[in-house]
Amino acid sequence: MLLHATTDLAAVVDSWLAWLRSERRLAARTEQGYREDLSAFVRFMAAHRGGEVSLADLAALRLPDLRAWLAWRHGEEYARTSTARAIAAVRSLFRFVDRRHGVHNPALQAMRTPRLPHRLPRPLAEEDARDLISSARMEAREPWLGQRDTALLMLLYGGGLRIGEALALDRRDVGMDPRSLRGLRVRGKGNKERLVPILPIVADAVAAYLAACPIPPLPDEPLFKGARGGRLQQAVVQKQVRQLRVTLGLPETATPHALRHSFATHLLGDGADLRAIQELLGHASLSTTQGYTEVDGRRLMALYARAHPRA
Repeated sequence: MLLHATTDLAAVVDSWLAWLRSERRLAARTEQGYREDLSAFVRFMAAHRGGEVSLADLAALRLPDLRAWLAWRHGEEYARTSTARAIAAVRSLFRFVDRRHGVHNPALQAMRTPRLPHRLPRPLAEEDARDLISSARMEAREPWLGQRDTALLMLLYGGGLRIGEALALDRRDVGMDPRSLRGLRVRGKGNKERLVPILPIVADAVAAYLAACPIPPLPDEPLFKGARGGRLQQAVVQKQVRQLRVTLGLPETATPHALRHSFATHLLGDGADLRAIQELLGHASLSTTQGYTEVDGRRLMALYARAHPRA
């Protein structure tokens, strides 16, 4: 139930969310973010206009109303990235009601998205990535947990998986004999599936973990188990990596996701094709992958400055 909204608007928002889920196939976290953004937008407009917000009220909103909403978010110290997502959510709803219900509001086109800071991926150096992975086994409190963490981190660095993608894998996904695994079907953002090549060293690490696991998972159970037998949680992995980077003296940018960035950057540095890296990472747009070219260029210039006698 959408608070501060009339029945007609609440029904339209429910239809919009269902459309995002079934046709746009947004990730669950993105859909939840859009839902929260839209609820906050309606709550503000109800207070701003002095009553529940209806579908007709959306059509009547003027640019000063939208600017007031942006000013309120700024006063509440929302991050620019959060406000950019909120604007995307509101625009998505307005496009939906325009197409489905003929409710058009030109004011939204004049509203500007806040300029976002240019953030580059932050990969690890090759030796730091290797040290992080090799130390996982030694730092674990039980041998099988060390094997598990090693296999997981190798999947992130050797296959470019997101941490959520790796933790969502089930035992059946790696086949009857994990040592013969050469490709892995991964479901990424927007429920999109891609095939990721798996190196033999990564397959061996997964097989070693399963052999060491005290209760090997059944086919329909999570591949990576927590200490209590359930699906391993992201927070546990992030905590383990934080401890490892303190032990190894690595920067705060050494996170599980940094291994995915490292995978792409190191491939690019060795001459891999940008389109191929895009497919391996599951990026919808090549422009997202192109960010790694700037990272690699900066790394090369830094090496040049350190090594060239006339730098």
